[in-house]
Amino acid sequence: MSILVTRPHPDNEATADNLRARGHVVLLAPVLKFEPVAFHDESEANYSAIIVTSANAIRAVAPQLQDLGLLKLPLFAVGEHTATAARDAGFAEVIIAGGDSAALRDTVVRSARDKVLKKKSTLLYLAGADLSRDLGGELGTEGFNVVTQTTYRMAPVKVLPRDVCEGFAAHGIEAVLHYSRRSARAFLDAARDEGVEISALAIPQCCLSETVASVLRDAGASQVLVAAKPDENALFDTLERALQTRLA
Repeated sequence: MSILVTRPHPDNEATADNLRARGHVVLLAPVLKFEPVAFHDESEANYSAIIVTSANAIRAVAPQLQDLGLLKLPLFAVGEHTATAARDAGFAEVIIAGGDSAALRDTVVRSARDKVLKKKSTLLYLAGADLSRDLGGELGTEGFNVVTQTTYRMAPVKVLPRDVCEGFAAHGIEAVLHYSRRSARAFLDAARDEGVEISALAIPQCCLSETVASVLRDAGASQVLVAAKPDENALFDTLERALQTRLA
């Protein structure tokens, strides 16, 4: 029996390694494909800090960061995974939020109150093409000037790998891991197109957040579990709970 990981490459490889270390057999079906977007900063703004909600946003502009003079700025990362990507890219000052955009907003606001940032600072938001919430607008109401620069997009993958389709048909997949709302939707679309939607939704769907989970529930999944907090270790704990319930 296998665990299906729908996370995009290259993060899915690290997830697969962690799952194998826990004794699981893993299948990979990256349902979104990372595509960098050309970065041209024409705002001429004097940035005080950078905010990032995905490691992909940093990967997309990594070759330009030094020339743009951005590495000297403090960077607010949504969580530990994104913070690691920021440090790997050369950022020295990385502030880590609690794992989602709301926590990132609150961390930035708190930094201004603690005088780490000046009030009415200009922030550079390195973002994806599809945003789940208007983080820039929310920070704008708090007095910040946010310049949003799209650095990447995640394009849906229309088909599932053949071994994954065969796994669903043979009831050889025991749970699916979901990391984002968009990837959950892409997974559902691909499963429907491949004719394996019923089998795919009949097993536990382990989700990183309630926002992700709502997509699966709306599609008819009956076994939807949500991580206690939005990080991968908590998601793995949710997976183990789901598997133990099935064995009970």
